[in-house]
Amino acid sequence: MARTAIIEEPGGPEQFRIVEREVGEPGPGQIRIRQEACGLNFIDVYQRTGLYPLEMPHALGMEAAGVVEAVGEGVTHLKPGDRAAYAAAPPGAYTQARVMNAAQVCPLPDAISFEEGAAMMLKGMTTQYLFCRTTPIARGDTVLFHAAAGGVGLMACQWAASEGIRLIGTAGTDEKCRLALDHGADACINYRDTDWAAKVQELTGGKGVDVVMDAVGADTFEGSLNSLKPLGMMISFGNASGPVPPFNIGILGQKGSLKITRPTLFTHIADHDTCQQMARDLFDKVTSGAVRIRIDQRFPLEDVAEAHRALEARKTTGQTILTV
Repeated sequence: MARTAIIEEPGGPEQFRIVEREVGEPGPGQIRIRQEACGLNFIDVYQRTGLYPLEMPHALGMEAAGVVEAVGEGVTHLKPGDRAAYAAAPPGAYTQARVMNAAQVCPLPDAISFEEGAAMMLKGMTTQYLFCRTTPIARGDTVLFHAAAGGVGLMACQWAASEGIRLIGTAGTDEKCRLALDHGADACINYRDTDWAAKVQELTGGKGVDVVMDAVGADTFEGSLNSLKPLGMMISFGNASGPVPPFNIGILGQKGSLKITRPTLFTHIADHDTCQQMARDLFDKVTSGAVRIRIDQRFPLEDVAEAHRALEARKTTGQTILTV
């Protein structure tokens, strides 16, 4: 049996219930993992509210770290006793133990703690695909990154600095802006008291940025397009403020033949070999010291509702984990 946080219908954080669930044995291509910690991400909020629909009842959570207890037939990259971490579908990580497909579960280096592993997989591999797999970004290019003091944001600041990429961030307080700067951002704009799109143009000498990385969504979409240089790339990878409303695609031509994409991590990691390579790239960044995993909030599993409230209220910085 394993304590597990589930919801039985979409809604607010009050929907969470802690239940005991059978774990079972892994089948072909599966593992059973006993978890030490799991990560909290905005996609969990989207699933809880019904923006991303799930069959009910359903456990939530997309990433965790722990120890492999058993492996099914055909699993060769993991064995019982291995330390491991993952970001993977379907949801179900808010639990003490689970059986799951092995393809997206990755061996965790000894130099990385379980808490760091739980906090870094989804956000870290998201950072990897943003900088390495979505559009060419070269040393000296400029990226605009919204929510630069958040979980993905602080990783992105460090990743960009390690690759010689100029990153301009936005954040909602001066304190959060200082945090982004401390993690390698070249500049950070407080969007609450500044016309941030105009400031981006000022910081780039009126040229605009090469790439925008935007997980905020509706509130920042138009300003993000206005921040791009001609032929620039808009990467819309989330919608914390709500989904981007329908728009006339002709606007992209009018604003300079812009490009736009809406990627998801789970497309990138669907292939086992690709997923494992992305994880190795991430682990190399962390073990080299180029990217530090900052865990600013820890909640026991029983306080998952409180954790969700803090995340939705934008009261969090860095990473948030649930201890199980």
